[in-house]
Amino acid sequence: MDDKVMIISAYKQMYDGMINKNESILSEVLDDSFVLVHMTGMHQSKKEFIEAVKNGTLNYYSVEHENLPVEINDDTAVLTGKSYVTAAVFGGRRNNWHLQQKCSLKKTDGKWKITRSVASTY
Repeated sequence: MDDKVMIISAYKQMYDGMINKNESILSEVLDDSFVLVHMTGMHQSKKEFIEAVKNGTLNYYSVEHENLPVEINDDTAVLTGKSYVTAAVFGGRRNNWHLQQKCSLKKTDGKWKITRSVASTY
């Protein structure tokens, strides 16, 4: 599998883990250094993000990926994912968003892991 395919797969697996509240998938694709920067500017570590998904603070129901461009530079990469997402977060009601996640990734031991994601709308 080439790097671009592996990077896109990591992004899609992240969403699968978010939708299915699957801690092992999220633990696998998110690097231990992972930080999520929410639209509000709030930062969550890997542990905090996974816990928020598991406990229902962040609820993701579905995703349709619309555009997943990848830029690779040696063992680092950026995927700017644009996805149509149905979610209910931080006590809000279920809603649909055009959610962009600009994900930074690094390749370690042949695997791509997401190190940072900055969320916004598009």
